[in-house]
Amino acid sequence: MAFLGDLLTSVADRGRALIGFERFAPNRRRPLDKLCEDLLSGRGEASGMALAQAVLDEWERLDEAGRLAFFRLLQERFGPDRERLDAALERYRETPDVEAIGQLHLASEPRRQELFRRLNLAPGGTHVLVRMRESMFEAMKQEPELSVVDADFRHLFASWFNRGFLVLRRIDWTTPANVLEKIIRYEAVHAIKDWDDLRRRLEPADRRCFAFFHPQLVDEPLIFVEVALTRESPSRIVDVLSEEREVLPASSATTAVFYSISNCQEGLRGISFGNFLIKQVAEDLKRELRGLDLFVTLSPVPGFARWLAPALAEPAELGLTNEEATLLMQAPAEVAALDEVTCARRDKLLGQMLAQYMLRARSSSGRVIDPVARFHLGNGARLERINVGGNLAERGLRESHGVMVNYRYDLDDIEANHEAFASRNTVVASSSVKKQLRPAKH
Repeated sequence: MAFLGDLLTSVADRGRALIGFERFAPNRRRPLDKLCEDLLSGRGEASGMALAQAVLDEWERLDEAGRLAFFRLLQERFGPDRERLDAALERYRETPDVEAIGQLHLASEPRRQELFRRLNLAPGGTHVLVRMRESMFEAMKQEPELSVVDADFRHLFASWFNRGFLVLRRIDWTTPANVLEKIIRYEAVHAIKDWDDLRRRLEPADRRCFAFFHPQLVDEPLIFVEVALTRESPSRIVDVLSEEREVLPASSATTAVFYSISNCQEGLRGISFGNFLIKQVAEDLKRELRGLDLFVTLSPVPGFARWLAPALAEPAELGLTNEEATLLMQAPAEVAALDEVTCARRDKLLGQMLAQYMLRARSSSGRVIDPVARFHLGNGARLERINVGGNLAERGLRESHGVMVNYRYDLDDIEANHEAFASRNTVVASSSVKKQLRPAKH
């Protein structure tokens, strides 16, 4: 990989010589819009790589205001070629044959898509483009109309980062330190406190970690999943992450628990890798450990508290009494002071409301509200169990009142479950979850 990078850099250097090295000297920098037009004008491969590198170098120097201006430039001046599009439309109106359709398709493509393709020729170009899209998200907060530029990023990234290009690698304690540092930094579900904490998640025989990589992003994981090998489906994250837990021989495990999935590249938001990752890891683990027969998650429910708070303002809509709503609204410090009977009653209510949230509550567009639920259900998992008290850490209490859930991946049912969710928005759930629903309000 290093050899290839050196080779591409050498070609780019040669390109600078071909088109005049002095044009790339710091005191002779050309305007960014001119460099982009030159890049699109069509030169040889070596000079094209040099121009692409010059554009990316200039972009890296821009401050926030300069980057916003660049994105405006992409929107306003690098859309479809109007003259070419008009000619293609006229040709299609005259003779709507296959050739005319092809010309119309090509003419309707924004010029910035080809610009991005040529920028990708530069050494390290893919990585810079991913970070460029990350900056786009901030720019779109100020100017939402820039979403047309982001649509072109998404279109190209969906091709460049499709499953056929991704490489699955196991992350363990022998993985190079620069990658392990990124695992610590990118962990998004259960923070890794230090190197000792990371070692407890990677080194023991009953722990696994896998990540997807892309050949153009050397040592930059795209997404990774942490797995615990156990004898049963866990209900509390503390049991998975405990420093005092007894290490289980991998050969004795019957259950693989996906307890943390983290996306690493913000610039690839909306490009899905997780569904491929979980299925591939499950298949690989099944081949490695024949005794595994259960694949589950221990997942957060990050949207639950946000949904429940306003819903409790109208408790009758949820089938609750005012007293029950008041009990559910209590702060953690107040909950800690409850007697055992009242605490058990509150736990039961939380389980019922979680079932309501998952099985009946919907967004204004009709979708399941919880983002983690949409991910796993869309991948073909089944909502298996509700775990009240599953995560009593500060974040878990804030986001979900401490509730976690298990999703089950039954390899024989994944396709049917996915189809039910994708086509009918049906949440496939176990009987134990369905039993926690209160009767629907009529």
